[in-house]
Amino acid sequence: MSKKVTLKVLLIFLCVMLIGFSISCAQKGPADLVLMNGKIVTVDKNMPEAQALAVKDGVIIDIGSNEKIERCISESTQIIDLEGMLAIPGFIEGHGHFTSLGRSKMRLNLMQAKNWDEIVDMVKKAVQKAKPGEWIRGRGWHQEKWDKTPQPNVDGLPFHHTLSKVSPDNPVLLSHASGHASFANAKAMELAGITKDTQDPPGGEIVRNSNGNPIGVFRETAQRLLRRISSHYEETRSPEEIKAEGIQVVELAMKECLVNGVTSFHDAGSSFETIDFFKEMAEQGKLQMRLWVMIRDTNELLDEKLPNYKIIGMADNHLSIRAIKRSFDGALGPHGAWLLEPYEDLPTSVGLNTTPAEVMKETARLAIEYDFQLCVHAIGDRTNRETLDIFEEAFKTHPKKKDLRWRIEHSQHLHPDDIPRFGQMGVIASMQGIHCTSDGPYVIKRLGEKRAREGAYMWQDLMKTGAVICNGTDVPVEDINPIACFYATVTRKTKDGTAFFPEQRMTREEALRSYTLNCAYAAFQEDILGSLTRGKLADITVLSKDIMTVPDDEIMSAEVVYTIVGGKVMYKK
Repeated sequence: MSKKVTLKVLLIFLCVMLIGFSISCAQKGPADLVLMNGKIVTVDKNMPEAQALAVKDGVIIDIGSNEKIERCISESTQIIDLEGMLAIPGFIEGHGHFTSLGRSKMRLNLMQAKNWDEIVDMVKKAVQKAKPGEWIRGRGWHQEKWDKTPQPNVDGLPFHHTLSKVSPDNPVLLSHASGHASFANAKAMELAGITKDTQDPPGGEIVRNSNGNPIGVFRETAQRLLRRISSHYEETRSPEEIKAEGIQVVELAMKECLVNGVTSFHDAGSSFETIDFFKEMAEQGKLQMRLWVMIRDTNELLDEKLPNYKIIGMADNHLSIRAIKRSFDGALGPHGAWLLEPYEDLPTSVGLNTTPAEVMKETARLAIEYDFQLCVHAIGDRTNRETLDIFEEAFKTHPKKKDLRWRIEHSQHLHPDDIPRFGQMGVIASMQGIHCTSDGPYVIKRLGEKRAREGAYMWQDLMKTGAVICNGTDVPVEDINPIACFYATVTRKTKDGTAFFPEQRMTREEALRSYTLNCAYAAFQEDILGSLTRGKLADITVLSKDIMTVPDDEIMSAEVVYTIVGGKVMYKK
């Protein structure tokens, strides 16, 4: 080919490209919002980076260089000069508890308490402000993170007497950070009718002293003994009071998400009643971010109501309901994760199976027949194996059902033999990077070094099987802070700087994908969310520092500057 012909072809190509650039804005009209002068990491392999993007009617209409996007600007366009800052797809919280997040802002926050004495003092101060008989609630204690072990104790867990002394007339209920255990004072146990003779419920344990008396700690399903009586107290309020609190809960949760750059939230289990409330708020245009909700209710209600509750993209894609949630075991911290072999530090226990296998199999049948995703909480290696077995049986029974994207929530501790099954079966590992570094200091204590190395938080090994990992924080178990979770995912460094089996950490590109496009895929939303791509919804998070390139020790200092949902600035620092 001659140089003349080559030059002609090149000029034609450039003209076509320029016309195409113009058409994207000309067809849609001037942009409502333009981001300029930034480093835009798109998580789109066809255009990994850009300088600018344009938004119209909540959708990205163009992306590329400053010069290209300038064509989309009119007098009415809102322009944000990024001044070199990093813009990424909006963070998607892949597993959290939305209403629990809101309620956590209305209760005692015990996450930073250094020891049991501090918690008792916090309750004492709350009692001084409380009405007679009012329940005192809190969440976030974790005995493995205290700076001293309370005396006396059982497995490091304190007795209720000091708590009961500061709150003799107000019932107290304090949830473990994991949500898989609770602490109650004497008044709460009295109201619930709990005595030495109360039997452990299936899948739960009332922790007792050497004389068989309850010390105040209730593991897993045993918590229901207390929640029933506390819920009864809540029901004494008027419908107006209950609704007002519900609105406050949602508003507090949304605010916390937006401040942290979270534009979409996978809610890991809400009742039909709560979902009805979400629907009402969505219809009224009061959801400021996107909710993707897993239904958590009885099999009987699922069978009755599922046909009317599959909701895709309600209220301009602010509410979707297409999954079911079940818990199969507890958490590692309170010795509730169900293991194949006994705990290293509690040889009498293999943890707790919190839902009978037959109930779980029936849930799987309902999910696959009604075309819902099934999301199962499984932390221990025994639970993950049992879950994979149930999934496999359901898939074989319905061979024509493809691309189901069923999920195992947490997938924390796996037997090496079960790791390849995730990729082979197309099961999504919904994991939380921050759990690895938060739990790391006591994982080896619980499992032993060999089990921890071969099966704990096996991100790289799972990805090598072809498994998709979506990331999150399990808020309010951990703070809803994607930057802290991103840091944990790429470093696996615990608080003291020790790296927890660092060979399993993700690259920064893998970590960002796990928090954006992978979460969208895990919700069947990859066509509208998860990357900054022309035609997708304009959900964008802008950070003060480039977390893709700064040194590891600078990642945590990055701040959210803008949170944009559907092209609207919902938070600005």
